Amino acid sequence: MELAHSLLLNEEACNQLGEVQKAEFIFEWLRYLEKLLLATSRNDVKEKQKTLVEQLLSLLNNSPGPPTRKLLAKNLAILYSIGDTFSVYEAIDKCNDLIRSKDDSPSYLPTKLAAVVCLGSLYKKLGRILGNTFTDTVGNILKAVKSAESQGRYEIMLSLQNILNGLGAAAAPCHRDVYKAARSCLTDRSMAVRCAAAKCLLELQNEAIFMWSTDLDSVATLCFKSFEGSNYDVRISVSKLLGTILAKAITSKHPGTAASRQSIRRVSLEEVLELLGTGFLRGSSGFLRASGDMLKGTSSVSRDVRVGVTQAYVVFVSTLGGAWLEKNFAAFLSHILSLVSQSHPKATQIQIDAVCCRRCVSFILRTTIGGLLGEKAQLAVVKDICQAIWKLKKVMDAVMSDGNLETRVGSTDVAASQHMLVCALQELGNLIHNLGTTAAPLLQDSSTGLLDSILSVTLHPSISVRLAAAWCLHCIAVALPSYLTPLLDRCLERLTGHKSSPEAVTGFSFAVAALLGAVKHCPLGIPHGKGKIIMTLAEDLLCSAAQNSRLSAQRTQAGWLLIAALMTLGPAVVSHHLARVLLLWKCVFPASPKDLETEKSRGDSFTWQVTLEGRAGALCAIKSFVSHCGDLLTEEVIQRLLPPLPCAVDLLTQLSSILKMYGSPLKTPSVVYRQRLYELLILLPPETYEGNLCAILKELAADLTAPDIQVSASTFLLPPLCHQDDLLILSPLLQETDHRFIEEQLLLGNGVACGSLEYDPYLIYEKDVEGDSVPKPLPPALSVISSAAKLFGVVCAHVGETQRLPILEQLLDSIKHTKGARQQVVQLHVVSSVSSFLKYVALSKGCLGPEEMKRFALTLVMGALESTNPLLRCAAAEAWARLAQVLDDGAFTAGLAQVSFDKLKSARDVVTRTGHSLALGSLHRYLGGISSSQHLNSCIGILYTLAQDSTSPDVQTWALHSLSLIIDSAGPLYYVHVETTLSLIIMLLLNVPPTHAEVHQSLGRCLNALITTLGPELQGNSTSISTLRASCLLGCAVMQDNPDCLVQAQAISCLQQLHMFAPRHVNLSSLVSCLCVNLYSPYLLLRRAVLACLRQLVQREAAEVSEHAVMLAKDSREELTPDANIREVGLEGALLILLDKETDERLCHDIKETLNYMLTSMAVEKLSLWLKLCKDVLAASADCTAITCVDTMQEEEGDKGDDASVLTTRHDEKSHPFTNPRWATRVFAAECVCRIINQCESASSAHFDIALAQEMKKKDSRNDFLVLHLADLIRMAFMAATDHSDQLRLSGLEMLLVVIRRFATVPEPEFPGHVILEQYQANVGAALRPAFTSETPPDVTAKACQVCSAWIASGVVSDLNDLRRVHQLLVSSLTKIQAGKEALSHLYNESASTMEILAVLKAWAEVYIIAVQRHKNHRQPLKTTSCLEDSVRNGSCSSDGLLDLVYADLGTLSRLWLAALQDFALLTLPSEFASQLPAEGGAFYTAETSENAKLQYYNSWALILHATALWLTSTGFVVADPDEGASDLSRPVTPTSMCQGSSSGATIKSPEDVYTDRFHLILGISVEFLCSLRSDATMESITACLHALQALLDVPWPRSKIGSDQDLGIELLNVLHRVILTRESPSIQLASLEVVRQIICAAQEHVKEKRRSAEGSISILPTVLYLTIGVLRETAVKLPGGQLSSTVAASLQALKGILSSPMARAEKSHTAWTDLLRSALTTVLDCWDPVDETHQELDEVSLLTAITVFILSTSPEVTTIPCLQKRCIDKFKATLEIKDPMVQIKTYQLLHSIFQYPNPAVSYPYIYSLASCIMEKLQEIDKRKPENTSELQIFQEGIKVLETVVTVAEEHHRSQLVACLLPILISFLLDENALGSATSIMRNLHDFALQNLMQIGPQYSSVFKSLVASSPALKARLEAAIKGNQESVKVKIPTSKYTKSPGKNSSIQLKTSFL
Repeated sequence: MELAHSLLLNEEACNQLGEVQKAEFIFEWLRYLEKLLLATSRNDVKEKQKTLVEQLLSLLNNSPGPPTRKLLAKNLAILYSIGDTFSVYEAIDKCNDLIRSKDDSPSYLPTKLAAVVCLGSLYKKLGRILGNTFTDTVGNILKAVKSAESQGRYEIMLSLQNILNGLGAAAAPCHRDVYKAARSCLTDRSMAVRCAAAKCLLELQNEAIFMWSTDLDSVATLCFKSFEGSNYDVRISVSKLLGTILAKAITSKHPGTAASRQSIRRVSLEEVLELLGTGFLRGSSGFLRASGDMLKGTSSVSRDVRVGVTQAYVVFVSTLGGAWLEKNFAAFLSHILSLVSQSHPKATQIQIDAVCCRRCVSFILRTTIGGLLGEKAQLAVVKDICQAIWKLKKVMDAVMSDGNLETRVGSTDVAASQHMLVCALQELGNLIHNLGTTAAPLLQDSSTGLLDSILSVTLHPSISVRLAAAWCLHCIAVALPSYLTPLLDRCLERLTGHKSSPEAVTGFSFAVAALLGAVKHCPLGIPHGKGKIIMTLAEDLLCSAAQNSRLSAQRTQAGWLLIAALMTLGPAVVSHHLARVLLLWKCVFPASPKDLETEKSRGDSFTWQVTLEGRAGALCAIKSFVSHCGDLLTEEVIQRLLPPLPCAVDLLTQLSSILKMYGSPLKTPSVVYRQRLYELLILLPPETYEGNLCAILKELAADLTAPDIQVSASTFLLPPLCHQDDLLILSPLLQETDHRFIEEQLLLGNGVACGSLEYDPYLIYEKDVEGDSVPKPLPPALSVISSAAKLFGVVCAHVGETQRLPILEQLLDSIKHTKGARQQVVQLHVVSSVSSFLKYVALSKGCLGPEEMKRFALTLVMGALESTNPLLRCAAAEAWARLAQVLDDGAFTAGLAQVSFDKLKSARDVVTRTGHSLALGSLHRYLGGISSSQHLNSCIGILYTLAQDSTSPDVQTWALHSLSLIIDSAGPLYYVHVETTLSLIIMLLLNVPPTHAEVHQSLGRCLNALITTLGPELQGNSTSISTLRASCLLGCAVMQDNPDCLVQAQAISCLQQLHMFAPRHVNLSSLVSCLCVNLYSPYLLLRRAVLACLRQLVQREAAEVSEHAVMLAKDSREELTPDANIREVGLEGALLILLDKETDERLCHDIKETLNYMLTSMAVEKLSLWLKLCKDVLAASADCTAITCVDTMQEEEGDKGDDASVLTTRHDEKSHPFTNPRWATRVFAAECVCRIINQCESASSAHFDIALAQEMKKKDSRNDFLVLHLADLIRMAFMAATDHSDQLRLSGLEMLLVVIRRFATVPEPEFPGHVILEQYQANVGAALRPAFTSETPPDVTAKACQVCSAWIASGVVSDLNDLRRVHQLLVSSLTKIQAGKEALSHLYNESASTMEILAVLKAWAEVYIIAVQRHKNHRQPLKTTSCLEDSVRNGSCSSDGLLDLVYADLGTLSRLWLAALQDFALLTLPSEFASQLPAEGGAFYTAETSENAKLQYYNSWALILHATALWLTSTGFVVADPDEGASDLSRPVTPTSMCQGSSSGATIKSPEDVYTDRFHLILGISVEFLCSLRSDATMESITACLHALQALLDVPWPRSKIGSDQDLGIELLNVLHRVILTRESPSIQLASLEVVRQIICAAQEHVKEKRRSAEGSISILPTVLYLTIGVLRETAVKLPGGQLSSTVAASLQALKGILSSPMARAEKSHTAWTDLLRSALTTVLDCWDPVDETHQELDEVSLLTAITVFILSTSPEVTTIPCLQKRCIDKFKATLEIKDPMVQIKTYQLLHSIFQYPNPAVSYPYIYSLASCIMEKLQEIDKRKPENTSELQIFQEGIKVLETVVTVAEEHHRSQLVACLLPILISFLLDENALGSATSIMRNLHDFALQNLMQIGPQYSSVFKSLVASSPALKARLEAAIKGNQESVKVKIPTSKYTKSPGKNSSIQLKTSFL
C-alpha cells in the first residue's frame, strides 16, 4: 500500500497485482491523491498535470467500481480546479463519447457510469467556466437516461444534481428538460433512482422558479405519486423536496421583469396547506377521480402516501422555522386538525384508517411544536390548543343537550369532533409533559381554563376522546405533581356524583386510573388515604352494577379498572386492601363447574357481555397485582389466588359454545377475556395451574389455528422471536428512526390497525415502553394471538412429554388443511408458538420429549425456512438453532447443517438460499462454531459463493449477515480465514452498486466482526498485520463515502473498533471530521453511531478531539449547522445544542456521558469556555417574568436592581446559538457547573484563593481561575434556583450549596477580616426566599433548608441583623412544622411531609452544632436567658451571637429532635418487632408510609443526634426542661400526638428516668449504627455519630452511667474497635479514639468513686493477679549464679503490693479477696507442674519467694487452709533436697523469714514440718566438712534458721532445741593444733560456730552448763577451741557482728526487700 502513496500512479507496481488487489491499490492511490493535490503547490501540479489526467482518464476504461469512480471524478475535478483548465474540454468530450457508446454489455457499464459521474463532478467544481459546453453535456446525459438501467438512471440523476449545483442560474435553458427527466425518475420502480431524482429536483428548484409557482400543483401530485410503494429513504427524500418547494412558494420574492412578476401568482398559505391536505386525504389520484371513488366508497389512500405527506408537512414547517410557526400556529393547527374531521369522512370512516390518520396528525404536531418552538412559544401553543378544545366542546354540548341517547351517539357532529379532540388532547398532554413544572403559570391562569376544558370532554360520547382526556390528565400530573392529588379528588368527586351517567362512569374512571398510573412517576406521591377511597368506590361500583342494566357494563368495567390501577401504587398501599380484593376476585367466578353450567343455561346475550367484561376486568386486576406487588405474593396469598383459576379456565373452554348460543355481540368480549386470562397465566408460575395445562393447551391450539383469522400478524408476532441483530437485515421499517411513530403503520401492513388506547383502556395506567407517548395496544384480535403464542411456549414445556405430540400433530395438520393466504397466517401462528416453546425450553434447559417431537418440529421449521415471508424465515432460522440447542446432540446438529448445505448447493430460488444461509449463521451463534473446523470451512465456502451472487442482492445480504455471525461465534478459530474474508469484503465494497445499501450494511457488519476477531493484534507491525490493517481502514473509507446513512454508521462503528484496538493507526483528524459532519444527521442510527464513537474517543483524547473539531470547523467554508456551531461554541457547545434538540433517550444519555468525559478532562484548562456555555444555556431562557428575585427585603433594595438587570440584559444580546433551551438542558448545565467546581477543587489551590489567582493572572493573562468567575457562579445559581422548573430549582440550590461550601472561607484581600462571599448575601437570600413559599413542593423546600443551614453555618455573614434574614426563613419553616405530620400539605404522600420536617430539623441541627462549636472556641460561659434576649435585640456581633439566635427556639427544637430520634429508633428495629410498633406511626411518619419514611430518616438522623447530644450536654442532664410538664417526662413530645400523653394512664417518670431514657436512646442509635455500618453509610453520618458520643461523654452524668455499667463500656469499645478497623479515614479514627479516651476516663472516675468502699477492686483483682503471676511464670527461669531477672523482681514487688492491699482486709471485700488470693496461690503452686516438656527449667527460688510473699503478706486465713499449707510445705521440703547450693541457701533464707512470722498459726506448721529436716542437713555437714564458701554459707544460714526456731519456740521446748543445736556448733570447733593447719573455710566455720556459742551460751546458761557437764568430749573440745583462739577471738568477735563472712556471695541477696 505504501507504493500507492505517490502523486502519479505507480503503474508498474499496479500491473503486478491480481484483480482484487489492483482495485484496492488504485482506490488507495486515489484516496492519497485527493489529500496530496490539496497540499501540493499549483506549479508542481501543473508540471505533472498532463500525465495525471491521462492516468485518471485511462482508469475510466478499467471498469471502476462505484467508490472508485466517485473518487476518480473528484480527483479529476480538483486537478482541473488547481491546475490548468485548457484540457478540460477534451476530458468532457471523452466522457460524452463514452456515454454515447453503443456498447450495452454489462462489462462496459462501469465505464459509462464512471463517465457520467466524472461529468457531474467536473461541472460541480468548475461551474460556469464550462458554461458553453453544458447544453451538449446535459442533452447527451438526458438522452442516455432513456435507455439506461436503474444504476445508470441513479448515477445520471446525481450527476445532473451536481451539474445544476455547479452552474446555478446559468443552467436555466436546460431546466425544463432536466425537470421532465427527473419527473419520470421520481416514480421509477427503483427506490434508489427515486431518491436520486428527488435530490436532483431539490437542486433544480433553487433556480427553476416554475417548480414553486406555475407547476406547483403538478410537482405536488408527482411527489404524491412518488410516495406510492415507496420505502423509508424515498419518503425522506421526496418529503424534503415537497416540503422545501412548498415553503419556498410562500416565502420567495419572485425575481425578473414586471411582466413576468404579474404573470406569476403569489401562493397563499391556505392554498399550500390545501395542496398538502389533498395529498393526505386523497393521495395521488386526481380530484375528480378521487371524488368518484369516494362516492362509490372504494378509495382509500395508501398508507405510504399518507406517511410521506405527513413527513412533507414537517419539512414544510421546519423549513419555514420556529418564528413562522409561532406566528401562524392558529391557522396551522386548524388545518392539521381538519385532516381528521368529518368534512373528510373517508379518512376516518373505518376505525383502522382513523387511528392511522390520528397518528399522522399527532406526529406533525409533536415534531413541529416539540422540535421548533422554545418553552415560551410552547406555552402560547398550549393556549391555542385549549381554545380549539373549547370550540369542539361547544359542538358536543349542543348535541349532548338532546335528550335522546341514540341520536346523540350516532350524531355526525360528535363523530366529527372526536378525532380532532383526540389529537388535540394528546398533543396537549405531550406538550405539558415536556414542559414540566414550567407549565405551572398556565394551569394557574383561569382565562385559559385548561383543566376545565379537559375535564369537560371527559364526558364526551366517544370512548377515544374520554381516554385521550384521561391520558392528558396523566401527563399533567406527571409534569406537575402538585396537581396530582387535586385532580384525583376532582375526578373521584365527579365519579361519585355522576354514577348514573355511563359517560361519566367510564370517563372519570379512565381519568382516575390514568392519574393513579402517574403516581409512580411522581416521587412525592399521593396521600395514603386515597387508596381506601378508591377501593371503597370501586367496590360500590361493582356492587351497584346489577342495579341498573343501562350502567351495568360501564360500572363493572370502571370498578375493576380502578382496582387494577390501584395495584400500581405498590405493596405499601395494596397490603391494606388485599383481603377485599381477593374476596371480590373469589366472588366474580362461579364456585364450581356445575354453577358455570347453570349460568350458561339461564343468561342472555347482554348479561354474558357484562359477565365477560367483569371477569376480564378481574383477571386484569389480578395481573396488575402480580406485576406491581410481587412482595405480597406469599404462599398464603398465592393459595387464596388459585381457587378461581380452574373456573376461569373452564369458562375459557366453554366460550365457543356460549358464542354459538348468543352470537356476534359476544365476539369481542370473549376475545378480550381470552387475552386477559392468557396475560395472567404468562405471569403466574406454571405450577399454579398445572391441573389445567392440557385444557389450556387445547384452547391455545384452537386460537392459533382459528378459521376466522385473516390478518397476517407477522410484524408484531415474530420480532420478539427473532434475534435483534437479524431483524436489521429484514426491513428498514424495523430499525429505529425519528419517524418510527408513523412508519410503524406501514410495518403492520394495510390490513392491520396501528395500536391505539381504545383497543385496551386498561393500559392507561401502565408505564409506556416508549417514554412519554400514549400507550398503543393493538386490537384484541391481534393481541390475543401474541399472548397465545407466548403462553403456548410456557404451557407446552410443562405438559407431559406424551401430551405434546398430539398437539404438535394437530398444529401441523391445520397448516396442511388450509389453503392460500390463510395457510400463511396459520403457518405464521404455529411457527411463532413452536419457536416460543423451543426458546423457553432452551433457556430453561428443558427436554424436547419423544423422538417424534423432533421430526414434527423439524418439518414445521423447515417449511417456515422456505416461506416467502422474510420475517418468518428469520424466526424459523432462530427456531432451527434453538432446536439444535435443546437436543444438544453433535450428530443431530451436524445433520441440520448438512441439510442446509445440500439445500444451498441445489436450490436456485432466493427464498431457500436466504433462509438456509441464515440458518447456518444461527446454528453457529448458539452452538459456537459447531465444534468442527470442517463444518466451519464448508459454511464459509458456501457463504462466500452466495455473497458473490450479484444477481440477487437479497441473497448477498443474508449470506454476508450469516457470515458475520459465524465470524463472531468462531472467535480465534476464524484466524485462518481472516485474510480471504477481508479480501472478499473489500472486493464487494468496491463493486456492489450503492443502490444495494442492504448489501453494504451486511458487509459493514462482517468488517466489524473481523476487526473484533483481530482485536489488539491490529497494533502489530508485521507485514501481514499491516496489510490487514490497511485493508480494514480502506474498507472503512469506502463505507464512509457510501450515500446510505446506515452504511456510514457501520463505517463509524468499525473505525471506533479500530481506534480501540490500534489507536495510533486511526487518523483522528479525519475521524473527528466525519463525526462532526454527521452530528446533526437526520438519521437517528447515524447520530447514535457518531455519539457512541465520540464518547469512546473523548475518554482517551478529549482535548485532541475538541481541537480537531474546532480546527476543521474553521477550515470549512460551508455554513453547515454543525460547523457553524462548532466555530462559535466549540464541540462542547455543539453537543449541548444537540442535547437540547434531541429526543432519543439513548442518544441523550451518550451526549451527556461525552460531555461529562470532556468536562472531566478539560474543564480546568478551558474554564471560561465551559462556564460561558453553562451561563448561556441558563441565561438563554431566563426572563424577568420567570424570576422571583424582586421579592426582597428592604435591606436588599440596593442589590435588587443588579440581580434583575443581570437577567434582562441578555435579551438585547444576540441569543444564538442557545435559543430557548429546554428545562432538562438547563438542569444538565447546572449539574455541569457543580462538576466544574469539583474538578477545580482537585486542581490548583488558586481556584479558591483570589489573591493568588489575581497574582498568577497578572503573570500570565492566559491563566484562569474559578474564583475570578464567582459572580457568574452566583448569578447562574440564582437564575436556576428561581426558575419555574422545580427540577432546575433543585439543581440551582445544589449549585448554590456547592458554591457556599467551596468559597465560604476564601478571604477578601481588599477588606481584611471579611470573606469574598459576603458581598453576595443579598443574592443568596433572594435565591432562597421563593423556596419557602406555601406552594413550593417539599423537596425544593428541603433542599433550600440545607442551603440555609450551610449559609448560616459557613460564617460568611457575621452581623446578626444580616444573618437574621436567612435565619427567619428557617424560623418560618419551624413554625410550619410544629403542627407535626397532620398540619402539612395534603397534596403529597405523608412521607413528603416527613422529608420536609426532617430537612428543617436537620438544618437547625447543623446551625446549632456550628453555634456551639464557635461558642466553645471562644471559651465563654453560657449566657443567661435575659442576656441572650438583650443581645438578640441589639444585634450585637458577639462570638456566640449565632447561639443567641438559636436559643430562642431551642426548647421547641430539642423536643422535636428527640421525637425524630425516637421515630428513627423505632424504624430501625428488625422486622420481627413490627407488631410492637405504634399503630398510628411516629411523631413525623404514619404507620402506612413507614417504609418510604425510612429513607428520609436515614438522611437526617446523624446531625439531629449530634445536636440533641449537644443540647443534653448543655443542660448537663440536670436541668429540667421548663416546657415539659411532669406528666410528659416519659417521652419527648411535640404539640402533635407524638405519644399518648398522661391520658393513656402511663405512670409518671422521675427526671432521672427521663434522662436515662434519653441517654439510652442516643447511645442505642449510635451503637446500632456503628456496629453494623452499611456500605452506603456516609462520612458525615459516622463523624456526626462519633461527635454525638463525644458530646454525650463530655459531662459527668452520662460518664457515670457508662462507668457503672461495665458491659455497656465494653460493648461500646468493641464497636469502636471495629469502626477503627473498617474505616481508614484519619478523622474517623481520631474521633473514635477520643470516645475511647472518654470511656476510659469514665471508668477511671467510676473506680475513684468506688475506692471509697473496696467492692470495685474485686472486679479487676482477677485480671491484675492473672497478669502478675503470668509474668512471673513466663520469666522465672534459672539464670547463672542464681540471679533474679528484673521482670521477676518487678513481679514479686507488684505481688507484694497487691497482697498487702488494705482492700484485702476491708469488711465488704475481705471474703472475695481471700478466695481470689487462694486461687492465685494455687496458680503459683501449679507452676511447678510443667504444661509441656519443652518448657524451660523453672527457677524454684522465684516461685518459693512468691509463696513466701503470699505467706507473709496475706491474712493467715489465705494460706493456713490445710490443703494449701501442705502443698507449700511440700515445695519447701522438695527444694531443700535440691543439691544446688544457691537454691539451698535461698530456701534457708526464706524459711528464716517464715519461721520469724509472729502468728504461730502460720509459722508453726512450717517449723514442725521442716525443723527436723534442717537439723539432719546440718548434722550431715558435721560428718562431711564444707569444702567451699557455698557449703559454708549453707551451714551458716541453717544455723540461723535453727536459732530462729529456738527463739520462737515456747519456753518449755527451748531447752530441748538448744540441746540439739549446741552439739552441732561445738562439732565445728578446732583445737589449737588443727586451727593452725586448717583451711580458710574451716577456720571461718570455726569462728562462726565459736561466735554463736558465745552468744547462745550466756542466754541459755543452764542448758549450756548441763550439756557440757554431761558430755566431757564436748567440754574438752570447747575449752581447747577457746584457749587456742583466745587472742584472735577477741579481735574477731566484735567485728563479726557487723561484717558479713568474706566467703558470702553477695549476688544472691535480693535487690529489694520483698518480705
